Amino acid sequence: MRQFACPACGASNRIPEDRDPAAARCGLCKAEVFSSAPLDVDAQGLARHLSGTKGAPVLVDVWAPWCGPCRAMVPQFAAAAARLGARARLLKLNADDNPGPCAQYAVQGIPALLLFQDGRLIARKAGLMSADQLVDWVSLATAKAAV
Repeated sequence: MRQFACPACGASNRIPEDRDPAAARCGLCKAEVFSSAPLDVDAQGLARHLSGTKGAPVLVDVWAPWCGPCRAMVPQFAAAAARLGARARLLKLNADDNPGPCAQYAVQGIPALLLFQDGRLIARKAGLMSADQLVDWVSLATAKAAV
């Protein structure tokens, strides 16, 4: 059984393995549980998604609006979200507005990519990556964490 936090209301939704999570709707607010675009989150939203997502990785792009490489990452991250679909939850966290999680996860440079599995940080990278590199990195890191 997989579990995902609703992007609209934050409710936790369990989705059986035989159901397509891309078609799932929140049991509480009826919003779509997945979209093909990354979700912008604040510190509370990040915590909600990390605790409410089980059975799928959560990839967080820590960025800032003044950062050139961060702006260049936007279309790559969006393309990776579209390719990964419901196999992973992709989140964007503004470092300027959310210093708490940045300190908690020792973010030292941006763009920073933090990969979580079942609420636990399993991999991290800093710097600009292409959509292909992002998808490959998520697949490889989650496979290593499963061993």
